[in-house]
Amino acid sequence: MKNARDNDLLDRRKAAANAKAALLEAHRAANEAAEPTRKARQEERMALAAAREERRAERERLKLEEQERIRAEAAERQAAAEAAVRAEVEAREQAAKDRIARVVDDEAARKAARDRRYANRKARQQR
Repeated sequence: MKNARDNDLLDRRKAAANAKAALLEAHRAANEAAEPTRKARQEERMALAAAREERRAERERLKLEEQERIRAEAAERQAAAEAAVRAEVEAREQAAKDRIARVVDDEAARKAARDRRYANRKARQQR
């Protein structure tokens, strides 16, 4: 009886191995049949991935260009603001210089008028 059981076990093992081999062969046959479409799908996925990468690179390039443009505009605004401040400071300095020059001229004119009056008074006294 022991042999009968072993035979059953061996038969079952052999049947299971044959079934596995048949499944593997069926799977290989299905893969071989699907190979052209699988390759086509894989190529399509690769093309989509490449296009996606190109779009991402283009977005990144545009983003960098926009950032550079913003930086350039900010630098221009900063330079314009600095130029405006310099112009205002120079205008104030020039106005102060003009005011000082007018005061000096007025003082000189007053001194000249005073000296003239003094000279006229001395001339009248000596006559």
